[in-house]
Amino acid sequence: MSKSKPPQERSARPKTQRKVVGKCVIPPRVPDEALNQFAFKRNDEEAQQIAEYVEWQSRKDKEHVTFLEKIQTEFVFGQAHDCWNVHTNKSQWWVITGPTNLYSQALFPSLDYTLSFHIGLMARVSAAHKGTEDDRLADRMAAAFRRWEQAAEALDQSTESEEVQAVGMRCREALLAFIRSASSSRMLPSGEERPQASNFIRWSELIAETVAQGSKNERIRGYLKGLAKESWQLVSWLTHAANATRDDGMIALNATHATLEAFGAALLRHERQTPDRCGRCGSLKLIVLYKPELQIDGAVCQSCGWEKLPIEEPDAPKTN
Repeated sequence: MSKSKPPQERSARPKTQRKVVGKCVIPPRVPDEALNQFAFKRNDEEAQQIAEYVEWQSRKDKEHVTFLEKIQTEFVFGQAHDCWNVHTNKSQWWVITGPTNLYSQALFPSLDYTLSFHIGLMARVSAAHKGTEDDRLADRMAAAFRRWEQAAEALDQSTESEEVQAVGMRCREALLAFIRSASSSRMLPSGEERPQASNFIRWSELIAETVAQGSKNERIRGYLKGLAKESWQLVSWLTHAANATRDDGMIALNATHATLEAFGAALLRHERQTPDRCGRCGSLKLIVLYKPELQIDGAVCQSCGWEKLPIEEPDAPKTN
C-alpha cells in the first residue's frame, strides 16, 4: 500500500494553467493612454472642440477627457451629424453634432439608436422656431430674431384670420428691428436725405449696397434688394388680409426669416471679414472660431489645417 505524500510536497507541485478551448480569445480593454498613441485624428482642432464641450458639460463632476474618436458622419436631410466616442476619467459618452449634444453610453449603449434619438430630439427642438443656429448672427441681430420667434409662436397658436393678420404685423416689426440694428447714416449717398425709420425698402437697398459692394457681388446685391422688397410687401399685405389663412402666415413667416438670414450673412461677412475659403488650399471646409466677448472671428481649415486665429487687441496702457 503506497504512502500518501506529505502536505508540503503536495503544495509544491506546480500548478497547471487551464487550457483555453477554441480560437476566440477576448483581449483585455486597451488603456486610453495607449489608444491615444494610435488614434488617427484628421483634425485636432475639431477634436479639441469636442473635448472642451464634454468637459464643460460635465464640469460639476470634474471630468476630463482621456480619449476621443470620430466614429462616423451621417447625413440626414442635408444635415451632417458627426458621431464621437468620448472617454473621460469617470465615464463614457456619445457626442453627436448637428447641433451638438452628448449621451451617456451607460444609458445609450447603441450608437445607431442614439443617433436616431438625437435626430428626433433635434427635430422637436427646431420645431420651437429658434431664430438662428449661428451664434454670431444671434448676437448681431438679437432684437430682429426675437421678434421673429414671437411671430412664429403667434402663428402656432392662431385659430382665426385676425390672429394670422397679427403675425404679419410681428413680421414687419422683425424687419424694422433689423433695419434699426444694421443701418447707419454713413450708408447714405452724398446729398440724399435720411429716409424715415419705417422706410424699410429704401433702408434695405442702402444696406445691400454697403454689405455687397463691387461687381463680384452684383448678383448677391440684386437678390438682397429683391428679397427685401418682396418680403416687406408680402407681410404688409398679410396685415390687411381679412381672409388670411395659416398657410398665408407661414409663407410670410418663412419670407421674413429668409430675409433676416440672407442679410445677416452678408452683414457678418462685411463687418467681420471672415475668410470664405482656406488661404492655403482653397477649401471651403472652415471651422469658424468666434469670441463673442471680443466680437472677433477666426477660422481653421479642416482639409489642411491652415489657421487664421482671432487676435486679441492688447489693452491700452493706463494713464494717470
